[in-house]
Amino acid sequence: MPSSRTGGRAPAQRSVKRPAAPRPPRDNPVRRFLIRARKAWDRPLTAYYLILGGSLLITVLGLVMVYSASQITALQLSLPGSYFFRKQFLAAAIGGGLLFAASRMPVKLHRALAYPILAGAVFLMVLVQVPGIGMAVNGNQNWISLGGSFQIQPSEFGKLALVLWGADLIARKQEKKLLTQWKHMLVPLVPVSFLLLGLIMLGGDMGTAIILTAILFGLLWLAGAPTRLFVGVLSVASAIGVILIKTSPNRMARLACIGATEPKSGVADCWQAVHGIYALASGGLFGSGLGASVEKWGQLPEAHTDFIFAVTGEELGLAGTLSVLALFAALGYAGIRVAGRTEDPFVRYAAGGVTTWITAQAVINIGAVLGLLPIAGVPLPLFSYGGSALLPTMFAIGLLIAFARDEPAARAALAMRQPRFGRKRGTGGSVVTRSPRRWNTMRRRAPGARSSGER
Repeated sequence: MPSSRTGGRAPAQRSVKRPAAPRPPRDNPVRRFLIRARKAWDRPLTAYYLILGGSLLITVLGLVMVYSASQITALQLSLPGSYFFRKQFLAAAIGGGLLFAASRMPVKLHRALAYPILAGAVFLMVLVQVPGIGMAVNGNQNWISLGGSFQIQPSEFGKLALVLWGADLIARKQEKKLLTQWKHMLVPLVPVSFLLLGLIMLGGDMGTAIILTAILFGLLWLAGAPTRLFVGVLSVASAIGVILIKTSPNRMARLACIGATEPKSGVADCWQAVHGIYALASGGLFGSGLGASVEKWGQLPEAHTDFIFAVTGEELGLAGTLSVLALFAALGYAGIRVAGRTEDPFVRYAAGGVTTWITAQAVINIGAVLGLLPIAGVPLPLFSYGGSALLPTMFAIGLLIAFARDEPAARAALAMRQPRFGRKRGTGGSVVTRSPRRWNTMRRRAPGARSSGER
């Protein structure tokens, strides 16, 4: 051995250092939650669930608040405390049937209903101006009595008529490639819209006229109207609006109440606007509790209709009002998503028109309660008391649900859903065992495949 010859020890061999294995990234729960939320948000049925769930939650919460906010008003009129709630519940039940029917109708049937609904709305709005048939409520003659305590406001159905008819008109012109000419962009959409606006303004209801104007602008925007054309129509509408406001002392007084903090702001009586702010301010973070509102005891006019959001803030606090805002935001997002993902032009215009209608009306109502906008006298969609406003709005929600179900990915996801029970009765009373769910079987066969998220 070499060591015996030299009498020394063998040199020590240096060990070669291996590179350290990379540490696995730490499992961040926040990041994992965001990834899962993003996957859930991108599922095909997200818009469907948002529209259905959001609208039902708004309606149910609205029924609760109508019952709470209307009790004192009903007792002051020598009526049972649940009088307005029962009428609203009946309207919600009928509206639920309309929502279900609209959600199950094919798109062709929706388009076929556009002209009959428009003709019916115009006919009823003309009847409003006939002496002995039309009746005035709070200074606006926009109502028709149906006998007893039931009334109908045809202008609310004019919103639905303009959405359906305008969407069908623009879609047909797009199919014929006529929207490149400005005259086809405006005619007959703008003249018919001005006809509806004129009939509404004959009764003095400028709030509803503003909503119809917003729907018109929304349809023109979705149709790709050029900027100069859009600005021109907006300028004409603004000029007419300024004239109508300047010539009405009542509208000028409402304009003067923006941001008012005292019931008497100069010559204007801002009692309603200021007490709406008082109700919101006294609610605090979680409110005084259901039924414990003070302002509804005769201090706040229209507590169960136009200013129900103020009573909500007083009884449910900031948490309740933010919940209502979040539900409307989810509903608006879902409508925009449906309009943006469809390839059918009618669906795009109709979904965009309904979303514009509900969003604009909610913004105008809540903005008036907050003192940021003049009081326009429009109800909070699906939330305020009023069957004439609730019925067409729920039908419009049914439209959005039908459009959300009609997306190709959503149709595939709904087709793959199976009943929860694994057995069904066959002919002759025999028990037939269902095969396992298809999507589960596909995942077991292809575990490495990317999950579709279709539930």
